[in-house]
Amino acid sequence: MKKLNYRNTRAPHWNALLGICLLCVFLTSARADQIVLKNGDRVTGTIVKKDGKTITVKTDHFGVVTTDWDQVESIKASEPVTVVLQDGRSVQGTVNTVNETVEVATPSGTVTTAPTGVTAIRDAEEQTAYERLQHPGWLDLWAGTATLGLAGTSGNSETLTFTTGVNAARVTNTDKTTLYFNAIKASALVNGVSAQTARAVRGGIGYDHNINPKVFFNAFNDYEYDRFQNLDLRFVIGGGAGYHAIHTDLSTLDLLTGFDYNHSHFDTPLTNSFGEFYWGDQYSRKMGAATSLVQSFRMFHDISAFGAYRSNFDVSAVTRITKWITWNVSLSDRYLRHPAPDRKTNDFLYSTGLGITFAR
Repeated sequence: MKKLNYRNTRAPHWNALLGICLLCVFLTSARADQIVLKNGDRVTGTIVKKDGKTITVKTDHFGVVTTDWDQVESIKASEPVTVVLQDGRSVQGTVNTVNETVEVATPSGTVTTAPTGVTAIRDAEEQTAYERLQHPGWLDLWAGTATLGLAGTSGNSETLTFTTGVNAARVTNTDKTTLYFNAIKASALVNGVSAQTARAVRGGIGYDHNINPKVFFNAFNDYEYDRFQNLDLRFVIGGGAGYHAIHTDLSTLDLLTGFDYNHSHFDTPLTNSFGEFYWGDQYSRKMGAATSLVQSFRMFHDISAFGAYRSNFDVSAVTRITKWITWNVSLSDRYLRHPAPDRKTNDFLYSTGLGITFAR
């Protein structure tokens, strides 16, 4: 009988496949950026940016990692990045640390500098965003949300409430322009009697211009109409100084102070025009990947009448549902120490509903 000799014909294929996988892993790790810290820790991933005193790396398993630049022992960027040097030059190329110096391999040659001579590092995406901020057109860089709310009842009573709001901002490296608009109109029909229960419109524009990284100039122009406070129009224009108290990737806090001119016309009839001293804050925070919070407060003191003052408080939370759709909750409070006769000192405007987000 002829003896059959079986061989494992699959083994070569499995060996080849294993070799390809190992090669892919090797090539992937070879292309990955890496920083080594002075305590021996290694961070592998993609270098996003070095800005100020920190460097940011996007890793596969631990997300975005940020560490102090002065704690970096060595750095390696296998993909070209933009490196800004202390003398103001910008060079592009791969980066490596050799003998405690940073070498940037550019198409025209190698540029060598000490770690302290590196002002900034940006990957391609960060560099594109940075260049876009340098000389933007007036219609560029606007981002914000527009919201719409509608509620009603029918039956024994018929009510209808309509709210709308727009918040937009244009932020560059040197200044910030903000726009806001909020309106509410509510009516009720009970036993055949119709009446408006709320009708108010608030809007304005603000502008901040940086004088240095911490101090900025602030100017604003506000408009307000409130039917049930007998306010036909409040026109306020002013300006002053601000201080960037907190400025991180997650939150910002600006402190403000200055003077303004207030012209308020009521239908009682009453017209007031006077100067005011104001102070307040502007705060924003990212609450997570999808939700952000924005708050602002200003206290206005009448400089011609001791004890006369008013305040503005606004806060809103926006949660992104899809790329374009958001869920919004907002609260706006206006306090007037001396309102029109028989009117309350506080007026609240709160709303919630769906909105759209936009960016240019």
